[in-house]
Amino acid sequence: MKPASWPRDDALDERLLHIDPRAGTLQDGRVRDLARWLRAGDLCVVNDAATLPASLAGAGPSGAPLEVRLVGARAEGRFGAVLFGAGDWRTPTEKRPPPEVVAPGETIVLGGGALRATVERLSPISPRLVDLRFDREGAALWSALYRHGRPVQYAYLRAPLALWAVQTAYAARPWAVEAPSAGRPLRWSLLLELARRGVRLAAVTHAAGLSSTGDAALDAALPLPERYDLPAATVEAVAAARAAGGRVLAVGTTVVRALEGCAAAHGGGLVPGAGETDLVIGPGFRPRVVTGVLTGMHEPGQSHHALLHAFAAPDLLARAHAHAEAAGYLCHEFGDSALVL
Repeated sequence: MKPASWPRDDALDERLLHIDPRAGTLQDGRVRDLARWLRAGDLCVVNDAATLPASLAGAGPSGAPLEVRLVGARAEGRFGAVLFGAGDWRTPTEKRPPPEVVAPGETIVLGGGALRATVERLSPISPRLVDLRFDREGAALWSALYRHGRPVQYAYLRAPLALWAVQTAYAARPWAVEAPSAGRPLRWSLLLELARRGVRLAAVTHAAGLSSTGDAALDAALPLPERYDLPAATVEAVAAARAAGGRVLAVGTTVVRALEGCAAAHGGGLVPGAGETDLVIGPGFRPRVVTGVLTGMHEPGQSHHALLHAFAAPDLLARAHAHAEAAGYLCHEFGDSALVL
């Protein structure tokens, strides 16, 4: 499937493939048609995490060029990160040279010397996965990240991205290092239409992580554990929808992971508050909370596509992929969408 190389002018006009697991049918539509497949009493849950400028250019302890891509906050002033060698987003991750090997206590210089980070820990998964402690905290750190960072992006895109291009309409706290892109095409006009039709809306905040590093060991471990925050209002909305016979639609695999990860950690029920999940969803997984998912187009073999096997039979997903490929659907974060419901 061909990747989308740039955001399209009218996101609501992007294509949407409805995959009906019960009927075993496929139906073509547009994102603006989403209300056609939802009904009063359903609940639509989005990930309201804003996307950080999580890519920082810098130099390692020896002065060799490298790139730091954040993977998530650890504590005040501390982040997990993946290190890349010389180059930038224009080179595919798997073709980037490895970075110099760093050791705990060494310093990485970022933003032309405006920001420094000390290596605190190397992951046993890969020496490229590290914990960093920045030389400042709070507002000073956030200001530096936004001044010197840029959005994480990949080589199939045709030009540098502005930060606004990777935000959803309802973005709130800056937790995500890559865009929770399933919700990217949802505009307030469409969300308000859903609300007028009796579809309830709710949110979680989930720290969407990196989708690719080019490091075989690291990529095999993705997705890494990610934090989430589940509001009490969302827990109540899920309970109300299920009690009334409504369906719970997760907008994006991050929402599935947050809700199902929380349920798995609490004996099948949802408990409001902050948490972290290492849940990996794939074939054989039985969802306890989520009925269906709105997601981007993903290639077989990717973790996002594997998650869909929890909601539809393999033969139906294979037919859907073949149909999408033949019909010219586009994949990746600015591509078309699939509704499995």
